[in-house]
Amino acid sequence: MSHIGKKPIQIPLDINISYNKFSIKIAGPLGSLYLELPNKIECDFVTSPSPQLYVQVKESSNSKQSKKDISLWGTYRSLINNMVIGVSRGFSKKLELVGVGYRASLEKDNILNLKLGYSHPVEYSIPSDVKVQCLKPTLILITGIDHQRVNQVASEIRRFRSPEPYKGKGIRYGEEVISLKEGKKK
Repeated sequence: MSHIGKKPIQIPLDINISYNKFSIKIAGPLGSLYLELPNKIECDFVTSPSPQLYVQVKESSNSKQSKKDISLWGTYRSLINNMVIGVSRGFSKKLELVGVGYRASLEKDNILNLKLGYSHPVEYSIPSDVKVQCLKPTLILITGIDHQRVNQVASEIRRFRSPEPYKGKGIRYGEEVISLKEGKKK
């Protein structure tokens, strides 16, 4: 049995949920998200003491659940929970530029201009479903309602110059700690 899949999802009062056998749509103050459900997963909405959503695996004719069905159960429960959090509070990810001369700035047409020690500036086109802010020249904040999309954009930006292990220069996640290697000694 999935320990994650068993947990109910707490639904805030300002969230609207509409679902059928094949999909679920969650709308809130920050926007709306849509997810297609596989055949084995179903949702039950309960409003008795407080609004809750239960994700369950459908019983099949042989009444035996496979490992794949149970793993999908926990996965889809987590995806739906992230959708609820996203449309109510949103997600954010910080990136920190560490290195001499490393800078970030926003240009007019949703382009993030990065100076990362290369001979040319690196330009990254920002997707429309996330917002990017440069709080400082060395601090980037990425926000959005889709958890996977925010982390994907952060990963793509970090890939331009990931931290190197000797001096720690590069693009780090906000709270990331780089374990530095010791250099060669004579």
